[in-house]
Amino acid sequence: MIYTLGMGKCVDPARSPKAVILAGGYGKRLRPFTDTVPKPLLRVADRPIIEWQIRWLASYGLRSFIVCAGYLKERLVEELGSGNHLGVRIGYVFESEPLGTAGALKNAEHLLSGERSFLVLNGDVLTDLNPLRVLEATDGALAAMAVVPLPSPYGIVEFDRGTGLVRGFREKPVLGDHWINAGVYAFRSEMLEEVPEKGDLEREVFPRLAARGQLVAVPFGDCFWKSIDTHKDMEEVDVLLRQKGELLEKGTYRTA
Repeated sequence: MIYTLGMGKCVDPARSPKAVILAGGYGKRLRPFTDTVPKPLLRVADRPIIEWQIRWLASYGLRSFIVCAGYLKERLVEELGSGNHLGVRIGYVFESEPLGTAGALKNAEHLLSGERSFLVLNGDVLTDLNPLRVLEATDGALAAMAVVPLPSPYGIVEFDRGTGLVRGFREKPVLGDHWINAGVYAFRSEMLEEVPEKGDLEREVFPRLAARGQLVAVPFGDCFWKSIDTHKDMEEVDVLLRQKGELLEKGTYRTA
């Protein structure tokens, strides 16, 4: 076992697995912000989304990053550079046309083929879940997917089905009986043979792996997790991180 959780919950930086950040999307739903800035560089609580991600993973000992960039890729390079100012190493792979999440990963195959396993995350997810648990899950499968309880986008009304009397309200509860893809994955390097040069992991790769029993879910029932897809998401995350952002880097954030 190359990953050691222990009391420090981190991996030996000298043997750190690589982390791939899929950062090539257009972020159309976040226009006009993304007209001139790629989505991963949008700032929440005074930091770009991608910097929050790097700091989170670095707190678990991950030090080697690959950024898969496309739209406004020059801005990402200008902002992140070599990663030295963040205490990590950052390399880049560029796409000249949209390749999808699977194609973007395939584009980085030459940098990953020698790895036992590696981490992949979407460029718009902020979380404090333990990525080493996801990596460890590839001991028994080609791929592992972090899953989190479904957060309801709406408030819930509780009422008596017999009388119709309203008992109370719950503001956007977490629906614990349903789980969603958290956008954080781990893959064994041989899984890259399954990845097409163009297409999406979610639609083309994961269903095939699941059908063959080669994809495992790693549930995180009590963690901070947010996908930034809309202007409202940005506003909500900005408030949360200004309150408890330092805990995100330590993996100890809790929403309660």
